[in-house]
Amino acid sequence: MAKDNNSTPNKPKFNTWWIYGLIAILLIGFQFFGSGNFTNTKKASISEVQEYLRNGDISKIQAIINTHQAKIFLTEEALAKDVHKDVSGQPFSLSATASPQYIVNYGDQAIFEQTINKIKEDNELTGTVVTFESESNLLTDFIITLLPFVLIIGIWLYLMRRMSGGAGGGAGGQIFNIGKSKAKLFDEKTDTRTSFKDVAGLEGAKEEIEEIVEFLKNPDKYTSLGGKIPKGALLVGPPGTGKTLLAKAVAGEAKVPFFSLSGSDFVEMFVGVGASRVRDLFKQAKDKSPAIIFIDEIDAIGRARGKSNFTGSNDERENTLNQLLTEMDGFGTNTNVIVLAATNRADVLDKALMRAGRFDRQIYVDLPDIRERKEIFEVHLRPIKTSETLDVDFLAKQTPGFSGADIANVCNEAALIAARKEKKAVSKQDFLDAVDRIVGGLEKKNKIITPREKKTIAYHEAGHATVSWMLEHAAPLVKVTIVPRGQSLGAAWYLPEERLIVRPDQMKDEMCATLGGRAAEKVIFDEISTGALSDLEKVTKQARAMVTIYGLNDEIGNLTYYDSSGQNEYGFSKPYSEQTALTIDKEISKLIEEQYKRAIELLSNNKDKLTELAERLLEKEVIFKDDLEKIFGKRPFEKDQLEAEAELEEKSKQEQLQSETESETESEPEK
Repeated sequence: MAKDNNSTPNKPKFNTWWIYGLIAILLIGFQFFGSGNFTNTKKASISEVQEYLRNGDISKIQAIINTHQAKIFLTEEALAKDVHKDVSGQPFSLSATASPQYIVNYGDQAIFEQTINKIKEDNELTGTVVTFESESNLLTDFIITLLPFVLIIGIWLYLMRRMSGGAGGGAGGQIFNIGKSKAKLFDEKTDTRTSFKDVAGLEGAKEEIEEIVEFLKNPDKYTSLGGKIPKGALLVGPPGTGKTLLAKAVAGEAKVPFFSLSGSDFVEMFVGVGASRVRDLFKQAKDKSPAIIFIDEIDAIGRARGKSNFTGSNDERENTLNQLLTEMDGFGTNTNVIVLAATNRADVLDKALMRAGRFDRQIYVDLPDIRERKEIFEVHLRPIKTSETLDVDFLAKQTPGFSGADIANVCNEAALIAARKEKKAVSKQDFLDAVDRIVGGLEKKNKIITPREKKTIAYHEAGHATVSWMLEHAAPLVKVTIVPRGQSLGAAWYLPEERLIVRPDQMKDEMCATLGGRAAEKVIFDEISTGALSDLEKVTKQARAMVTIYGLNDEIGNLTYYDSSGQNEYGFSKPYSEQTALTIDKEISKLIEEQYKRAIELLSNNKDKLTELAERLLEKEVIFKDDLEKIFGKRPFEKDQLEAEAELEEKSKQEQLQSETESETESEPEK
């Protein structure tokens, strides 16, 4: 039977700390054995020593001044007496000097000396020798002298190792490697692999990213015609739209080394470290070329130089940016190294970083539309146990303006809600509750609200619902509730139309619907409250945008004071005069008041329906679109919208059918 090689015990590995421990043991041993330990020396009292001195048993008294101890040495005749038999044996000591038989602690030196001399005179003891001397230990003195320096050096080494990331962190954990890059090299065999199939929607962005991967896989296909491989691509878009996910897909799909790091990894407390890490990063990528470098949140080091530099505190960041610019397109050109970067603040980036030759392509990753949201839902619904009746198209329609990260959160929240309710599968209602939870916050049914406050909230929300129902361009209502959620006491959910451009009439209708809550309070109670704070904030921003940004005001004209570079916010002056500022304020106030009067007029003409809707809301606490149809009837302009949606859906089906027919024709073999 073969022996198992693993059964033999592993020998302990040699450690340098063993040598230090052995040296410490030897030092302690020499100190312990050489100081008179393991001898027959005993402690005695002053009275016993005086008695031994009177009897003539003491040959020598050696008083140590710095320790206030006296060593007592007996005569040969005294060692033969029975009273001293405990100390008469042969002592064991590594010291060359003889060991005393007794040790006595004395207090004041003058009194002790005077007592000994008096006993000697009275008993005429001329043979007893009394000496007073200081005693020192060279080894102890050496250790005490060396100890402070050892502590200072040890603390300094410890701090240096901590600042460089510890023994196992950072670039090797040593202070001399602090300038090394912290980029993680993606390993497709061990790391979680994300493919382009996991990225739903974003067709345009995926197409460009896939082309970049193709550049590195088959460079001859492009360079044979005289083209050059692009140096970099910048992913720009709102948070949560999938920029980092696209980079992960590139790491999973590309068969080339993929270096991933964040913009903050270049920032360090030491001067020059950021530039050194940039050099080291590109050196590693060039050694492994073709390669891809991904820098997430590049605005940490890529901000425009010379902006708001009042204190000079960003010199180190500028040095890092300068080195990055040189590495991307300088004299030392890095061939077959493509840089991917992601940011949601492209307006603050330096212009030199954005030019062609560095980031040749800027890929905008926008919020998904209804078709892309459906694809994202299908990706995130794969691991979730859903009911068979779940309509993904409905979910996509219920989440306008949601990013990919928001949709992932909705799916996860719906699964948690279903599990909380002890369900076997996640249903449509769980997803609606998840959307409400994310948009409005957690329900607070136990919040104490007086009946009068509750009635005010009900009429406020009913006012929103009534005005939005009667205006053509206002968003259609989905649900109204007076159950407190988050910081709001009530809420109304709408399904806004996804528009690429917005006209003044549409914006005015939305403003009027937003002011419907305060208008309802004025119509019913003839007084207003503070409950319309968020409505007023929204309306004021919208009116200011119409006047100062979009040029939709006749008085101001076709002017805009919007600064797309984002640098206007650092200035201390407005881009218009005081007279223009006064005109802007008047026009904003005029626009809001017109829509407020319009909302009051609408609610006054439909006061009975408003009251009926508010009473139903007080009774049920939550009402839906069907309840409004029973009170107001169907919206007169909803038919046109439905026809437009049906026409658009039919057109998209025809295009899809045509593309499938063309692909089948291309795949047929030649006869």
